[in-house]
Amino acid sequence: MLEIRHLETLCAIRDTGSLQEAAERLYVTQSALSHQIRDLEVRLKLKLLNRRTRPARLTTAALRIIALADDILPRIKNTERELQRLSSGRTGRLHVAIDCHSCFQWLMPALDKFRQDWPDVSLDLSAAFSFAPLPALLRGDLDVVITSDPKDLPGVTYVPLFRYELVLAVSSGHPLAQYRYIEATQLSDQTLISYPVERNRLDVFTQFLDPAGIEPLHIRQAELTPMIMQLVASHRGVTALPNWALSEFTHSGWLRTIKLGEHGIWRNLYAALRDEDHDSDYIQAFLEQARKTCFATLNNIEEAYPVSF
Repeated sequence: MLEIRHLETLCAIRDTGSLQEAAERLYVTQSALSHQIRDLEVRLKLKLLNRRTRPARLTTAALRIIALADDILPRIKNTERELQRLSSGRTGRLHVAIDCHSCFQWLMPALDKFRQDWPDVSLDLSAAFSFAPLPALLRGDLDVVITSDPKDLPGVTYVPLFRYELVLAVSSGHPLAQYRYIEATQLSDQTLISYPVERNRLDVFTQFLDPAGIEPLHIRQAELTPMIMQLVASHRGVTALPNWALSEFTHSGWLRTIKLGEHGIWRNLYAALRDEDHDSDYIQAFLEQARKTCFATLNNIEEAYPVSF
């Protein structure tokens, strides 16, 4: 029964104190305004104006509607302004989740630069280690997911970021340090140090160990890359990480990196987003900035391949 025009009309009557001035504010005739009020009174079966007084007074029912209007109308106006800004492509929401611990190394600088260029975009970053990020993307909880494990989901587009090699990191005194590459069986008597995520989300298992049916002797977990490297340096185990994530440690004398398999294991990193957001100006700007930052700051990465299922 209630329409936005009714809320605006009653607020105008309250603010101006007369039907004539309210009609002028709303750019209608006083007759049309009176007709609108009478029509609403018929619908509600309630009086909204006490016409026995001069000027006419708002009734309790009218004041109740005005209380609603004071809450609703500003929110409508704010949403209209936001939609206008959205239509111009300068504002929106960018909630990003990363599916890999080491991505912080390049993503934070990319987000900092993006924030400077697009200050009106609401920006948020989360780590997708404790939830399934792609279903959250489809639900609208997220806008971009950084992942190396694309799934064939209707409505999801994968934009290639870069290609990297997964390598084994060992201390220089480790028995495996002498090899140019290793086979999966050579990890069967090793302690493998990994991030604290499910093994089906770790490339060293899904791409190297599991296909060969090999299980490491022990699995140890650590939250941060520097913590993992400290454990490797102190001969507590070995780890498999992206080559670019090890760049800050490769100049030290204690680290050796080894290929996983004769030809190595190469993975593609993608930005997953909803199909309908692919052409959004600010999302395209973020993807462009992300790629630019990656190739400017990371070593030993290559152009990624388009996803194929």
